[in-house]
Amino acid sequence: MHYAIPDKFSRISISFFSRNSIKASAGKRRLGERVAPGGFTPPGGRGSRPLPLLIGLRRELRYVDGYVLPVPRKSLREYRRLAVKAAAVWQEHGALAYTECVGEDLKPPFGVPFPRMMKARPGETIVFSYIVFRSRAHRDRVNAKVMKDPRLAGMNDPKNLPFDCKRMVWGGFSVLVGF
Repeated sequence: MHYAIPDKFSRISISFFSRNSIKASAGKRRLGERVAPGGFTPPGGRGSRPLPLLIGLRRELRYVDGYVLPVPRKSLREYRRLAVKAAAVWQEHGALAYTECVGEDLKPPFGVPFPRMMKARPGETIVFSYIVFRSRAHRDRVNAKVMKDPRLAGMNDPKNLPFDCKRMVWGGFSVLVGF
């Protein structure tokens, strides 16, 4: 797998040889090379659909809703079904991108690990999600439409969800840096 990460002053190419080794080399980005938007694994795991590229969204990337929540591993399949349905609804109503990521490398050498921050219980993993909008006003309009959509009516009842919504954290963020 080969990604190019654009930089204001130079271009850096990174080749991923295995999960734990990365080789970096300077050079120009080749036509058709994928631009790496992040390093998260989709809920389907390695080998599933690739993350959507945000190449065309550079100028539009202005506001993001971010979510972090613990999900029981045994409920990931159900959570994924729910996330696919939600993604279709959000994008139909105007969201620019919708991404759900499941924790894979959650034992960093420094800082507070997500499982400890989220007080994950045995058998739980962490899901990190974000939805991209043009602006906060755009987010408010899209979310108002989404909340009225009958396809997500069951999501309003916490008893029907495959996770404890009281332990979910979320917020809206203005984009500081975006490629």
